[in-house]
Amino acid sequence: MSFEKHFNLPEPVTMPPCALLRSKAMYVTGDLVNPDHPDEEGATYCWCNKTQHILGPDQQDVNQADCVEGRDCYRDIV
Repeated sequence: MSFEKHFNLPEPVTMPPCALLRSKAMYVTGDLVNPDHPDEEGATYCWCNKTQHILGPDQQDVNQADCVEGRDCYRDIV
């Protein structure tokens, strides 16, 4: 019997991300999220460019789903 593990994938984020949100994908592909790029598929590690940490200025987790308009520390991409 083989071992199988299934993960629930998060819903795609449709809102523009915070200008301070960073991920490795930005430096490899030039996009914050490029699921079509085989090297970046499933890469969800992000950090805040202001704090240089996985916590934002509001001490909340930094990720693509939460770093959107409505968060106190959100900065619009100009």
